[in-house]
Amino acid sequence: MRASCQCGQLQVKVPGPTIAVVACHCVACQKRSGSPFGEAAYWPHDDVLIEGEARQFDRPTDLGGVFSQFFCPHCGTTVYMRGSKNPTMTGVPIGLFDDPHSMQPIRSVWEDRRHAWVEIPTAIQHFARARVD
Repeated sequence: MRASCQCGQLQVKVPGPTIAVVACHCVACQKRSGSPFGEAAYWPHDDVLIEGEARQFDRPTDLGGVFSQFFCPHCGTTVYMRGSKNPTMTGVPIGLFDDPHSMQPIRSVWEDRRHAWVEIPTAIQHFARARVD
């Protein structure tokens, strides 16, 4: 499966769908995505092939970690993310995949910051804040 930025310069390839999809309602994800929540599917770093030039933005997390966003320097799209909480995993926003897929969030985090009108009906795990394990 291939995901790419708006201009196509930065792309990632992954072996196929994953069930590790998270919807995050924290304010930082709202700012990153420009929507009421951010979402990403996660794979081990070794399963993600990155092609193109990326710029990195690191931000502190509310739990004292670091969350890194990698974006296209030409169009600004965040194409992948990595965090100190799960240091072996790479996240890719599911809206960036070129072809239709069935991936959907199984986990919803930081729901204490969720917009009242947003529901994630596919999530089987719900957390008021971050998942701690």
